Amino acid sequence: MLFPSEIFLFVFLPFVLFTYYCLLFKWRSLQNVFLLVMSLLFYAYGEPSFVFVMMISIVMNWAFGLLVDRFRGSPRATKSVLVAMLLCNLGILAYFKYWMFVLGNINHFTGSYIPIPKITLPIGISFFTFQAISYVLDIYRGKGQAQKNPLNVGLYISFFPQLIAGPIVRYETIAEQIKHRNESLDDFSEGVCRFIVGLGKKVLVANHMAIVADAAFALPPGELSVGLAWLGALAYTFQIYFDFSGYSDMAIGLGRMFGFRFLENFNYPYISTSISEFWRRWHMSLSSFFRDYVYIPLGGNRVSTPRLGVNLFAVWALTGLWHGADWAFVLWGLLFFVFLVFEKLIKLEKRWNAPWQIPMKVFYTMLIVVVGWVLFKSGFDASVMEFSKGNTFHSLTLAGSYLQTMFGFSTNVFWDDLAHFHWHETRYVYCFAVLFSFPVVPWLVKKYENSSSATAQNVFSVLYTLLYCGLFILSVTFIAKGGYNPFIYFNF
Repeated sequence: MLFPSEIFLFVFLPFVLFTYYCLLFKWRSLQNVFLLVMSLLFYAYGEPSFVFVMMISIVMNWAFGLLVDRFRGSPRATKSVLVAMLLCNLGILAYFKYWMFVLGNINHFTGSYIPIPKITLPIGISFFTFQAISYVLDIYRGKGQAQKNPLNVGLYISFFPQLIAGPIVRYETIAEQIKHRNESLDDFSEGVCRFIVGLGKKVLVANHMAIVADAAFALPPGELSVGLAWLGALAYTFQIYFDFSGYSDMAIGLGRMFGFRFLENFNYPYISTSISEFWRRWHMSLSSFFRDYVYIPLGGNRVSTPRLGVNLFAVWALTGLWHGADWAFVLWGLLFFVFLVFEKLIKLEKRWNAPWQIPMKVFYTMLIVVVGWVLFKSGFDASVMEFSKGNTFHSLTLAGSYLQTMFGFSTNVFWDDLAHFHWHETRYVYCFAVLFSFPVVPWLVKKYENSSSATAQNVFSVLYTLLYCGLFILSVTFIAKGGYNPFIYFNF
């Protein structure tokens, strides 16, 4: 079930909110059971068979959590439980997400003809698997108590607002909120506003940018003009940001409506002055997950320079693979590894910070990011059928051809009618995408809060309310028209 859909907005969500508040308000345990049931139904609406995979994950990790708590005084036994937990969770993830990729590469490099089964990827499996791992690891680290009731573990892993595409909610963040949370009208109002912002990002910006991006990347290399290649790459750059941050906004807003407080997942990453800063602002829940559960256990930055390089390589290779079973995703992760090492060596963040140098650093960062998104999009678009054909590097071929056109290393024309058409149709969307990639709204809110004029504050409050109402109505209008709607990160 999609957030930007009529059935969610006007049937599922109103029913869940009404029942949660009006019927079960005094009984926290019943509220949790109700939210768990609704979350499983939410997932089963689109994945009726794979809901059992999630239920197996819930029961399995509930048991692992109890075992870790029981054997806490025995380091050897506890570590054995953790190893078993990781093998089980990552084994499930590896089968559904990577088995076809592994077999395809075996066939490619050995010349064998191992049959490759067509395995359907459960939606959001990477997200709920990482949350399940976080549950057991945080119990081990003393960041939360083991839940005796498996239904509470089920609510944590399957809670519908962030189930499909994050943010990855660490158990330590909401361990206490499962049983002890406070709902309020202010929180509910803030949650509604945050949800509307995310809905607008998705429907009014990301969906329109998707049209241009899909059209550009679908063209054969010989038919792609340089101008359309850049329009497509920039469109995907905006699409993936407003698509993913829009989902995160909606998830955070929905959580707030039910009294849960999730951590932020995005902080205007496209204003970053370095790749290091970009990854402190982009998909922050994933970055912190790898930092705390992989990078720091490997030694972090308190090691020798060669070992630091190994640690960073491991983290970014895993980051690439987490996003998908394709060499384009691996190369995408390693691209950031190379530039992160480069920035550490030259100490970029401590240099060239004069006001006139900042725009150049932003340009450098965004150029690398856009090139990375071309790799990412190519990996995303690579057909699963390519594995059965033995062509495991199809996505890299696509990305190479696309980048060759972008940077003028082909004989393709600079501008054509198709490029002109897409620019003419979406130029205003590009302008809004650029504008709202900057913290414009927080700046306006801060100006309002600092205003000493009662009249100015009243006018701002009225405009603020009208803006949200208009944004919701406009978003619903576009939803009713149909068109592109799936979230990119549903596939991860």
